[in-house]
Amino acid sequence: MADNNVTVVDHPLVQHKLALMRNKNTPTAKFRLLLREISLLLAYEVARDLDIGLAEIETPLEKMKAPKLEGKKLCFVSILRAGNGLLDGMLDLVPSARVGHVGLYRDPKTLQPVEYYLKLPDKMGERLCVVVDPMLATGNSAVAAVQRIMESGAARIKFVCLLAAPEGIEIFSKAHPQVPIFTAAIDRELNDHGYILPGLGDAGDRMYGTK
Repeated sequence: MADNNVTVVDHPLVQHKLALMRNKNTPTAKFRLLLREISLLLAYEVARDLDIGLAEIETPLEKMKAPKLEGKKLCFVSILRAGNGLLDGMLDLVPSARVGHVGLYRDPKTLQPVEYYLKLPDKMGERLCVVVDPMLATGNSAVAAVQRIMESGAARIKFVCLLAAPEGIEIFSKAHPQVPIFTAAIDRELNDHGYILPGLGDAGDRMYGTK
């Protein structure tokens, strides 16, 4: 399902796995596995328009020119730390993709992002850049991360998250209207602490068992 610049990947397998992840009783190891599985399914949707070329191969019967993914022109960028959970599944699908990282944490008082790390591949202007972070909540971190990636020269960018809040979509779309959003669900709202409701809690804490 697509709505303007937002695509909700409503495949039954995605929704089933998301429901299991939302359950507060799902253990850490299972949560990580589900996130890896669901990220592969999200990547499949995001990768629909990847660039392909033709490579000459030889089947058991004859030579032919077969479509081949231009993997070196794809870049996944993880917003640390929770983005790594989505990154792993996507690399399972496209292992030849380059990888970048943006380190941000949210100031608990202002809810604004603070950058502490940035490492991106070269030639970003030649790549399709897929930015991943499980939660699009206030939108502030995603906006800041995409801005830094654009400053590196990237022009073709997509943003992928597991859950999005209407407030986050609005803020992100105003800041980066040219960047499409892919998500498994749009939840109801944010609470006073900037968490998505009904949501699934803090994705990073649930991935790594830190709370």
